[in-house]
Amino acid sequence: MKLWDIAHARTGDKGNISNISLIVHDLRDFALIEEKVTAEAVKNWYQDLVKGQVIRYELPQLGALNFVMYDALGGGVTSSTALDKHGKTLGAYLLEMPL
Repeated sequence: MKLWDIAHARTGDKGNISNISLIVHDLRDFALIEEKVTAEAVKNWYQDLVKGQVIRYELPQLGALNFVMYDALGGGVTSSTALDKHGKTLGAYLLEMPL
């Protein structure tokens, strides 16, 4: 099973920081993502793309996890030469993570 089977994601950015919210479709699945989708797992999933720290915030009442990833956008929108300067595809890529 992959994350996209039980959750969806929203992304945002501020400078060189990417922010991904992972939200389950059914609150009964929150315990599973809370256990499996750790900050370390997310950092490992993005390997060399996210060069800085990954911090996870839990919002169990919403069935959501929020990941703040530092040094993740190649310097930010005005500095990056990446095709996806805002990191919008990072959320879609997280949903590919197997559980």
